[in-house]
Amino acid sequence: MTLVVVLLADAMDLIDATIANVAAPSLVADLGAGPSLIKWLGASYALALGSLLVLGGRIGDRFGQRRTFLVGLTGFVLASAVAGLAVGPGMLIGARVAQGAFGALLIPQGMAIITATFPKDAVRKAFGLFAPMLGIFAVAGPLLGGILIDIDLFGLQWRPVFLINVVLGGMALVLALRFLPAVEADRTVRIDLVASGLLAVSLFSFLFGLITGSDHGWGAPAIGAAVAGVVLFAVFCRRQARSDQPLLARSLLRNRGFTSGLVMGLLVFAAFSGLMYVISLFFQLGLGYSPTGTSLNLIPLTAGIMGGSGISTALAPKLGRNLVLGGLLTTLTGAGLLLFVVNVIGVDATWWHNAIATFVIGLGAGICFSTIFTFALGDVEPHEAGAASGSLSAVQQVANGVGSATVTSVFLAAITSGGSIPAMTTTLLVVAGVIAACLAAVPLLPRVAADVEH
Repeated sequence: MTLVVVLLADAMDLIDATIANVAAPSLVADLGAGPSLIKWLGASYALALGSLLVLGGRIGDRFGQRRTFLVGLTGFVLASAVAGLAVGPGMLIGARVAQGAFGALLIPQGMAIITATFPKDAVRKAFGLFAPMLGIFAVAGPLLGGILIDIDLFGLQWRPVFLINVVLGGMALVLALRFLPAVEADRTVRIDLVASGLLAVSLFSFLFGLITGSDHGWGAPAIGAAVAGVVLFAVFCRRQARSDQPLLARSLLRNRGFTSGLVMGLLVFAAFSGLMYVISLFFQLGLGYSPTGTSLNLIPLTAGIMGGSGISTALAPKLGRNLVLGGLLTTLTGAGLLLFVVNVIGVDATWWHNAIATFVIGLGAGICFSTIFTFALGDVEPHEAGAASGSLSAVQQVANGVGSATVTSVFLAAITSGGSIPAMTTTLLVVAGVIAACLAAVPLLPRVAADVEH
């Protein structure tokens, strides 16, 4: 039952991160908001989650994982209810930020509780269930979102997309109160609230400047916010350099393999999360698909990710870091195929034209997702593995937020001036450029992946 509770919590996180991709056009149409809402919808959640994820793990260590899990789950459910009842863009984005913040309290505790309370064999079996279950949730998120919007449940339009979390979260909360075991708190753990606050504010400030500038021109507010974000991030880095318990250990930053994997992962996750969002927008705004039609046409992409994950598990011991190279090249091939479909076939493309291209993109992305961070941990000392893994998870979430906003800005700016075909072309070329740049970092990765069982 503990495993069921943890999986429900992770399901809500993954569904919430992907469901907004399909819901964005319906949200904008109903709330009368501009393109900025599309950009903030995914970015606000991912940035709040990513910037506070390491802090959430330390709060759990200090005050107890069970207590922190329950607080995070309760807050997530309440924030989801506010999002579902939002009457304007500001209220909705504020609720999304709250979802991410409470998610940062919730998500790190599940695996920590399992690791601390399950027998060793049971831990291995439990973690073995995560990959297939999360794959199912990744498919279910967009599909559920499309169906809920199209059936217009109780005349609520897009709102059940967020209100579904009240149902799932309520079930998880009842089970957690009954079955979730307690883990002894460690009062010696120090929490640097200032550093976490600086990181979160710097990211949001920079992204606010980026989105404002792309929507309304690069005036003083946009430039000032972006510059403030950079300055605050510099202050955060300076504080980390002087702290005796930094959020990311300085020894890890001196590790070439880890740093290379961290930067590569940041770029790959940012590029792919943005591209997945844009493909969903292109299907609806460019090809005229319904939300459900869009969800169904995203299944090949998700299937490719799951297939790529399986390939990486089987071939990583044999191919080493060359598998990362293969994943990047496969992603580039898929982007090239979609570029061909968009420019040669255009709006007359059938579902299978798109399916072939998006499946190949997903296949490459799945290989990259499952290998980059595993190889980044290859040269990390065992006593630093937990901190390094947590940092990479946080970077992934930050990348999702930055990528969804940045790549979507490229698409929406181009669609305004030239239409959906040139906009999709420009976006694919930008994403392909980012992925191609990552090829140079492959030789810097450790040759052997980390032992994930440890």
